[in-house]
Amino acid sequence: MNKIRIITFFVFLVIFTVIFQLGSMSIVSQEEASLFMKEFEKLVLDIDAFGIFVHNTTIALPMFIPGFGIFWGLFSSWSTGYAFAAIVTSMPEIANISPLSILFLSPFGLMEIFSYSLAISRSFILIKAIITKTNLSQFIKPTIIEIGIVITLLLAGGYVEFYMIELVQNESIELPGL
Repeated sequence: MNKIRIITFFVFLVIFTVIFQLGSMSIVSQEEASLFMKEFEKLVLDIDAFGIFVHNTTIALPMFIPGFGIFWGLFSSWSTGYAFAAIVTSMPEIANISPLSILFLSPFGLMEIFSYSLAISRSFILIKAIITKTNLSQFIKPTIIEIGIVITLLLAGGYVEFYMIELVQNESIELPGL
């Protein structure tokens, strides 16, 4: 069971990554990018670490829903990639930054992709158990543990992401031209 769980996790990690990359390769018109950036700026205007945590948690928890969570997670993956493409359209100076580097080389990116992959893969395991009419009681404890892991990782990730945003903003203020 543990071997299958690990394989399932990594399969969905790869699928999430591929769909995120595809979303980031989307062609976004200047008009769409401007509209996205206005909405994005409203969203993050007064956000703090806890706000980042709440936002990411409201995305992650539905990913545990059997069956639906797979589609929700993969849609979230594509949407995040598309958001990156919109940001690149609005700020062409970051076009040389690989979206996958943000995902895999930032501490908060790793925490988020681990959390989302864990949740999506659990959704798959649960829907498979429902389809095969397996007794679901054996999945209660592992699912609760994984929800706890996801919440913990996203809480830590929210604080790390906020700290890094603050660090970049402070350096930009101190160093003219950034």
